[in-house]
Formats: sequence, C-alpha cells, structure tokens
Amino acid sequence: MNIHEYQAKELLRRFDVAVPRGAVAFTPEEAASAARKLGGAVWVVKSQIHAGGRGAGRFRGDPGGKGGVRVARSVDAVRAEAGQMLGAVLVTRQTGKAGREVRRLYVEEGCEIARELYLGMLIDRATSRVTVMASTEGGMEIEEVAARTPQKILKVSIDPASGIQPFHARRLAFGLDLSGQQVGAAARFILAAYRAFVELDASVVEINPLVVTRAGELVALDAKFDFDDNALYRHPDIEALRDETEEDPAETVAARHGLNYVKLDGNIGCMVNGAGLAMATMDIIKLHGGEPANFLDVGGGATRERVTAAFRLILDDPKVEGILVNIFGGIMRCDVIAEGVVAAAREIDLTVPLVVRLEGTNVELGKAILRDSGLPIVSADHLADAAEKVVNAVKAAHARGGK
Repeated sequence: MNIHEYQAKELLRRFDVAVPRGAVAFTPEEAASAARKLGGAVWVVKSQIHAGGRGAGRFRGDPGGKGGVRVARSVDAVRAEAGQMLGAVLVTRQTGKAGREVRRLYVEEGCEIARELYLGMLIDRATSRVTVMASTEGGMEIEEVAARTPQKILKVSIDPASGIQPFHARRLAFGLDLSGQQVGAAARFILAAYRAFVELDASVVEINPLVVTRAGELVALDAKFDFDDNALYRHPDIEALRDETEEDPAETVAARHGLNYVKLDGNIGCMVNGAGLAMATMDIIKLHGGEPANFLDVGGGATRERVTAAFRLILDDPKVEGILVNIFGGIMRCDVIAEGVVAAAREIDLTVPLVVRLEGTNVELGKAILRDSGLPIVSADHLADAAEKVVNAVKAAHARGGK
C-alpha cells in the first residue's frame, strides 16, 4: 500500500524525523489559508499523487508549463497555483501517458537548500535483510544514479538479529560527505527513520531529497512510504490512510475480496491458485504466442464467492479475449473452483473462449460440474494443452472477425 507525501511526513514526524511544516489542501482557498497559517514569505505547492517525478512532470494540455511542484512567494500566488493544479491531470515518468488527476495539494513552508542527498530503506530479498542506501546525488531518481554513477550509492545491510547500530548510521553519514555536528545529526536522523521503517512494517522508505539547509540542519524535503499489505492488520491507522482514488479500481475490488490481482497489457485473462503457478501460467501463455491480461491468484482457501468475484474481475477488462483457468487443487478443491466459474459465467454474458484445466482434490467432481453446466467451456488435460487451446481459440475468434 502506498500513501501520499504529506501522510508519509506525518508518520516520520511521529518518530522525531525532521520534516518541514505543511498542511494538506483540497481547494484553492484551503491552500491560501494554509499558507497564511504557516507564515513566512515563500511556500511550496505540491501535487499529491502516488507517483514520483512530480516536479519534472507536466500537466496534460500544458506541456511547456510548470510541473507539479511550484514555488509561490505570496498567498495570492499560492491560491493561483492551487487553482491551476487541482483537477488537472499530471503526467510523470511513473504515471505513464494516462497521468493522474490531482485531487489534493500539500502546501509547505519554504526551505533554503544547501545540499540535496538521498536516503532509502528497503527489504533486500537476496539477503533477507533491510538495506539502507544513501547517496550524495539527491533529487535524482535512484535508478538513474545506479545506471550512471553506481559508485555514488552507499549500501549498508542490517542484520535483523541486532538491528541498526550507531556505527551503521555514522558510516552512512561519512559516506554522504558530512562533517562536524552534521554527522551526529545525520546518525540520529537515520536511526529514527529506520525505527519508523521497522515499527510500521514498511517495505520501502525513501527520502529524496534529504536536504542540508543553509543553517546546517538535515530535513526530509520529500518522503515516500510503501507498506507490506500482509501486515496492515496490525496498523489500522495506516490502512485508514489508503486513497483508493489513486489505485487501479480493479485492484481495489480484488483487495476487498482477498484476491492478488495485477492488471497487465495482454488479452488472455488468467485465474490461478498460487503465485508460482500463476507465473508459470503466464509464461506458458507467452510461449504459445499469447499475452496474459493479468496476474490473478485466488489463493489456497478461496470460496465459491471469491472465485465468482475473480471471474467477474477478469471479464470486466475490455481487453480480455479469452480466459484460462488453471487450478491445482490441494487445499483448494476443484469442485469449488468449478462452481464459481459456472456461477459467474451464467450471470455474465460470456462472449469469449473459456479454457479450464483442473487437477488435484475433487478433480473429477469439478470436471463433471463444468461438463454438466451446458456452458461452452473447453477442458484441458495439462498446462501446455490449456495454453495452446486458449491461444488458438482467441486466434480463431479473430479470424472469424469476432472479439
């Protein structure tokens, strides 16, 4: 789960991580009021969308205009900038061409920047540890730094048995070319950010840029949090921060039904139980010349209702021209899958080829349910057979001039 910048900064503030003062605004008047309350002579008006590169982005229809992060030097300018940004579609490298509508802004006090640094934390699957990354190249996407100047990225792997230690933080601080009192300040900053990462069950924390002000202070000028969805039950306050308007509607529906769903660009919908089997299914579809339309794992203990919801989710994608259901029944029973598929197919006007491969617990009962349904369901004997049949069926439909 992702959250907005202003929410991430509020979480960091709880752990005594230094962040600038600011306030969220949903209207131009709220933005102006926030600027007046903050005081000062300079404010930064920031678009709040779940995507990076906002400052370098451009609003649709205004390719030569200003980006999604703007400096204002009067309350009237704050109001004017907010009026231009709210409701407009911001396109960045991370949003793709579709962009994202800006529905809220963050008005923040100005900051005198002397240096821009980078600090990030993530779970390294190769080492099963938290890796803390730091770089002197703040303000740039870390992927660009890694591609152009990888030697400028300092990495420290943290043993989960001991957790982060002061010497880890000092090593990073020295690697950022800090000196004097800034080393101690940076060490405290890093230790506090790490504590937030661990205690909040985050999967990614990114502070880019981490700035050194002209007064020599370290401040998180931007902040990003990603959270482990599997741990959200322990953090209802964080789950309440979810902004569903920033999420793919299909993925939101899937989450409500306990489904693991990721939309892709292909035309063959997949419903599988188990992440590994789902990946193998997508691979073999591509091997036979097709393109998967989604990753969808119904899990090992899915009910008939969850399967029906999954089937509807696939059919709601207008790009889907064929469906492959691939189930290996262990805990999941093949008859439950079959009942869900039949129930969904009867409720929805099924106009695309449907191939089902069942194996495992209650497989004969599942096949009988499909066979006796009277629906045009094609059975497959094994995975390769299923992939070949669904790809050929889609190609045949194209040859007939159908969908």
